[in-house]
Amino acid sequence: MKSINNRGSYVLLTLGFLFFVGAAVRFLPSNLATAAEALATGAHTGEEGTPETDHAAAAPEARPMNEVCLTAETAAAITAEQDLIAVQEDQLQEEKLALKARALELESRTAELDALQETLEARWKEMQTVSDEDLMHLARMYGSMKPDQAAAIFNQMEPDFAGNFLRLMRSEQAGLIMASMETRKAYAVSLKLAELNADIRNSTASN
Repeated sequence: MKSINNRGSYVLLTLGFLFFVGAAVRFLPSNLATAAEALATGAHTGEEGTPETDHAAAAPEARPMNEVCLTAETAAAITAEQDLIAVQEDQLQEEKLALKARALELESRTAELDALQETLEARWKEMQTVSDEDLMHLARMYGSMKPDQAAAIFNQMEPDFAGNFLRLMRSEQAGLIMASMETRKAYAVSLKLAELNADIRNSTASN
């Protein structure tokens, strides 16, 4: 009889404990209640989770690189750096265009200078031709004069100028004019004629 009473008391205590646990679980938050129920279920069934399930639950979820959060300072620094690079690229492009325009301008100026130089050279040759024709005309005119008359004119000339005319004449005409000139003047003209093309003669003699 005593054994029956003890067994009844044990049953009552067990029922009271289960009732207390059930009432406590109702007041827990949903996640704690779920965890408690899961633990209770696991403890009741005696089952263990698989390694893959435990590892998945423990490892944090990987996030893509484009979802990584940056601080405001880092984002501002990156933006400022990108803006600076864009400005520098624009400046380099402008400088490149300016240099290209400058090169085209220099090419145009060079072409103009070349054309001007060709014009000047052609004009200079034309002037030389006209000057040589004038000298030849004067030389023929002096050669047609009487030697004493031409000598009177040559005495008034500078030796260089007189020598240029005399070397354009025939040797006989030049000799007659110089014979009629003043002695000192004829000597000075002779020196100038001897100096003409002296550099060519010297270079030929040295070779």
